[in-house]
Amino acid sequence: MKEVCHISGVHSAATSPMNRVDYARGVTAAHPIDQAWLATHIHDTASGVVGGGTGAKNYDEFPDETEITRIIEANPASMLGVEMPAHTPEAVAAGLTFEQALPAAAERLAALKEAGRFAAFGDVAVAYRISGGEEPTAYGVFCLVDTAEISSSAEEPGKVIRNEDVFIEKVKQRNELNQRLRHLLSPVLLLQSSRGEELHAAIEAAIAEAGEPVAKDLDEAGRAHEIWAIGGDAGAALTALAGDGDLIVADGNHRSLAAQVGKLDRFLAVITTPQSVVIRPYHRLVKGLPGSASQLVEQIGQIGASVIETDGPPETPSEGGTVVVYGQGRTWEISFPATEGSVVDRLDHTQVENEVFTGLLGWDAGDKRITYVGGDYPASWLAEQVDAGKADLAILIAPVTVPDFIDVNLQRLKMPRKSTWFVPKARAGLAIVELPKG
Repeated sequence: MKEVCHISGVHSAATSPMNRVDYARGVTAAHPIDQAWLATHIHDTASGVVGGGTGAKNYDEFPDETEITRIIEANPASMLGVEMPAHTPEAVAAGLTFEQALPAAAERLAALKEAGRFAAFGDVAVAYRISGGEEPTAYGVFCLVDTAEISSSAEEPGKVIRNEDVFIEKVKQRNELNQRLRHLLSPVLLLQSSRGEELHAAIEAAIAEAGEPVAKDLDEAGRAHEIWAIGGDAGAALTALAGDGDLIVADGNHRSLAAQVGKLDRFLAVITTPQSVVIRPYHRLVKGLPGSASQLVEQIGQIGASVIETDGPPETPSEGGTVVVYGQGRTWEISFPATEGSVVDRLDHTQVENEVFTGLLGWDAGDKRITYVGGDYPASWLAEQVDAGKADLAILIAPVTVPDFIDVNLQRLKMPRKSTWFVPKARAGLAIVELPKG
């Protein structure tokens, strides 16, 4: 096993408020990271330092994968070059598949570590703060979580509730990357549902005592992502509190399942608090229709939905019950017939999946003709994609409410695929985990 050194400056003050938390009162699913590599850069575009950082959006945040290549070309140190090796400029030019590009991913990661882009830390929790965006300041903790605690149904015990269907090909690629690199690169975002207020205050207090961050990175929206290494009893107490109670997967369903497929004992997570996140809409772009957009809308009306054509460009619905469809320069508001059943059955995402994709088009929700577009992209961007001929139509859906999301999880039901876009997102390339050899 590779020796992991402790870097000076790791916070482990014996008088930390976290040490007063009785973290032995319950069995925790979360633990400090025994072999962590933390980014060493201070990347601040506001001060004129542009590029050079390893921080990046997570690999699944891009509806247009050519954007990944452009980012890697502009910043070769970006973690996207490791996570998405088939989308590096070199791999694209050579026409490499994901599997063919994996050796280059391993070489790229090794080069980043050799160049000092990451520093080794042992037995630490990593406090995380995101600030400066439209949302309230967010707090979380990078840590390891027991894979055995994952529960994907009411019949499966566990503290980590996975609530969404997945795309198997993505899971396969994540597992292949984990096994080849023997590193975990992106965290699963988990929502602490039981002791969120305590955790929020504890992370804030730990950061206040820890001094300057190990690294800072600005994202595309101008949010500052900062991390602090918290060692010793303080780190153990912080992770124990974070892992006490049910943990809801807010982002990273594929990463959590890849840990199970790869038989990993633990996976990398950021455990955050309800006060730290909001849910934005998750839309769809559709191409390859058998007919025109207007013909599909007419068919939707024939199955009993209310269809009203409106003037002007499409806008995201302000609340559930109505979805907006845009195609051929026309905008329609559609309300599906009331559905009895669970809270999941009544979601607009479920209605679109069942009535439109499966019922009318005969497609599975994972069909590659459907592109899922998260809430960082406005309605105007979707309309531009349709107008440019890159898609036949756009389907705009109101954000799922937090109460509905919690209700679904408490009932141990599954959310439709790509139905909750949590912000702010945990940044890749700030903290990674080296797995034991073998």
